[in-house]
Amino acid sequence: MWNLVRSWYQEKFSDPQAVTLAMILVVGFAVIYFYGQLITPLLVAIVLAYMLEWPVAQMANRGMPRVLAASLVLLTFVGAMALFCLVALPQIWNQGISLARELPEMFSWAQGQVLTLPQLYPEFISESQIHDLMQNLNGRLLAWGQQVLQVSLGSLIDLVALAVYAILVPLLVFFFLKDKRELLRGFSRFVPDNRELAKKVWAEMNGQIVNYIRGKAIEILIIGVTSYLTFLFMDLRYAALLGLVVGLSVLIPYIGATVVTIPVAMVGLFQWGWSPQFGYLLLAYGIIQALDGNVLVPLLFSEAVNLHPVAIIVSVLIFGGLWGFWGVFFAIPLATLVKAVVNAWPSTDLPAAAGEQG
Repeated sequence: MWNLVRSWYQEKFSDPQAVTLAMILVVGFAVIYFYGQLITPLLVAIVLAYMLEWPVAQMANRGMPRVLAASLVLLTFVGAMALFCLVALPQIWNQGISLARELPEMFSWAQGQVLTLPQLYPEFISESQIHDLMQNLNGRLLAWGQQVLQVSLGSLIDLVALAVYAILVPLLVFFFLKDKRELLRGFSRFVPDNRELAKKVWAEMNGQIVNYIRGKAIEILIIGVTSYLTFLFMDLRYAALLGLVVGLSVLIPYIGATVVTIPVAMVGLFQWGWSPQFGYLLLAYGIIQALDGNVLVPLLFSEAVNLHPVAIIVSVLIFGGLWGFWGVFFAIPLATLVKAVVNAWPSTDLPAAAGEQG
């Protein structure tokens, strides 16, 4: 057994560059895992800097000083976010409060519909099964309500931290955009000299991360606005809130679209009942999701993220369980990183080479 482990170690870690790459990966994963909450502003700033790097680079390539380009792009982005907070956010907040107030009525209506099932289909379902189902559902809703209350109380405490982040994050983004090359050179001083393999993996991942973050931002905007306009045209209640939720659902591939279907369908069913209008809503929502998956995603991400859907779902579950929101957000780049490391990892294949020579 020990000889097997030793031969595997010699095969996979005989190259000093492989050791350097392994050390960088272990240190990076450990820092994010143990200190992720402390460096949240840094992570947010890095994501925003990746998203805003393209227009800054375009302006700099046309002769504009990088500090001026970074300032203009950042001011435009902050202005757009401020406009969103002043115009759209109050409407979304009010719709969220109205929906929360209406949830008990919606639940009572849904409960009444479910209680009629034993009368309509007595051969498939009984009253005792419905009673057990509703009792279990009531318990889950009560627990969920308590969690929401705890989160609401905790959010009051986090307002101070949010105010600090609102100042700290834009400053970090500005310096990341303005001093990108200097920061990268300074960071490279802490990496061992045998880093050619790490540079190869980083060169591949850097382009994919840029494409992924920028593509996700565009996808969220397009899907959110399209969903909002569709719901508004159909006169669906809480159109702004549901449009925002549908837009953010693209952060979680496959799973997000499935989960968000529930509130969209519930609001439509409560508003229109089992009517043609409800069918049109589901049809429109299905068309939006189909266009997103079959047109928008291939157009935005091209071949940069060439992963099987099973690998994407597994990566969302694993990295989301490790790092929460950031694990879910970076699930696809992290899965691509694992794939790139496996493909680039040197292998001596000593036993196979010896067998071929013999």
